[in-house]
Amino acid sequence: MKRIIKYILLSLLLIFPNLSKAITKFENESLDYEIIYHWGIIWKHAAQANLKLVNDSNKYHSELSAKTISWADRFFSVRDTLSCSIQKEGLRPLKYRKASHEGRHKGADIVEYSYPDSQCNAKCTRIRPKKEPTVKYLTSDEQAYDMLSVFYYIRTLDYDKMQPNEIIKTIVYSGKKKEILTIKYIGQEEIELRDKSKHQTNHIQFMFTQADQKMSSDDMDTWISVDDKHIPLMMRGKLPIGEVRCYYAKK
Repeated sequence: MKRIIKYILLSLLLIFPNLSKAITKFENESLDYEIIYHWGIIWKHAAQANLKLVNDSNKYHSELSAKTISWADRFFSVRDTLSCSIQKEGLRPLKYRKASHEGRHKGADIVEYSYPDSQCNAKCTRIRPKKEPTVKYLTSDEQAYDMLSVFYYIRTLDYDKMQPNEIIKTIVYSGKKKEILTIKYIGQEEIELRDKSKHQTNHIQFMFTQADQKMSSDDMDTWISVDDKHIPLMMRGKLPIGEVRCYYAKK
């Protein structure tokens, strides 16, 4: 159960890009999600999450908070918060922070960006209780992102112009590692949500790989509405036993 709940919260980080049309400006938003464990006839609500974006002058401020609900807390409690600041011009991330409280584990990962000589550099600081902070420096000749700001980059892509199976790649600084995020466009599909409502969506697959081409995650699938709100409606990821699904919970 501990492994299942940790995977659910990790998988949640991949559901949030709004991909149906190219976007150049973001408005204030607050999106709620329910995270479900599915195995055979079992459908169990295990966690919930909220993603907020605030439009502030020349920057965007985003925060993703995720937590397990009461029954899951008895097996393995999770309280994670990711936050980032993004420069509007060029959509460049400026600072990212992940504060995690997972079971007995507590810690924080901080990524601070700089842009000398057309490079994208990052100072990555890892903080753990009773240990000295560790620092690692990463660099890229291309624009790089973190686990939260990458989804706002993805929102600027125009999937209406993509063909099925077309692939886009970008770089992600995930804590102390540089990884490649591969985004594969599958096509348009109709899906049904938990409230039985049906929606036309864009179907996208995601995969992370490290520099040595070793996979960091299995493929995960996301379905995004094709209307003007282009909301990510559902995510599905495989588990050793069963699967995890995240559903948009409209209030």
